Amino acid sequence: MHRCVGFVLAICLVSCGEAARDPAGAPPPSESLFETETPAAPPELPEAVIATRESLLLISEAGSIRRLSYKADAEPNFLSNFGGADHYSHWDLMRRTGWDPNMHLIELFGMPYGARQVGQEIWYIWPDLAARDVADLAPERLSHRDQARLLALIGPSGMQELAEGHPYPGERTAISETGSWRYFLHEPVD
Repeated sequence: MHRCVGFVLAICLVSCGEAARDPAGAPPPSESLFETETPAAPPELPEAVIATRESLLLISEAGSIRRLSYKADAEPNFLSNFGGADHYSHWDLMRRTGWDPNMHLIELFGMPYGARQVGQEIWYIWPDLAARDVADLAPERLSHRDQARLLALIGPSGMQELAEGHPYPGERTAISETGSWRYFLHEPVD
């Protein structure tokens, strides 16, 4: 009796093994179990964007909040905060409370960027995750790597804000295709 059961089991295992090796027309999986579709690469940075980024990096590397605020003041409609404070006062207060705008701007420009159509212009946004639509930041739409990056950038409270449909709440900066610096915003991470 044991031999008969063993024989039947052996035949089943061999049959399953052959089916697994020869899927007979079964389509290959469309994506990895560990990654979702990778978004299209952003367009290359235009020369005007590169020039503005390099100018901002030079100012930030020098550690000058005053020069950074002059640069922001020269940009029409530049946004550094939602409270209406002037750029210098806001950034000076942030630095005195432990958040150095210059260091954070350098860090942002070291991250991947994304591109987004805003009105008639393309804006280049750091980090790349801040350029995505809120729906595209849902965990099921992100790779595991991007989920981890997003959590590190915005923390659990930021993840909750996204789940509630709010826009990207973390640090971000943008330069338009014409080289205009549009914003440098932050929100605390848990």
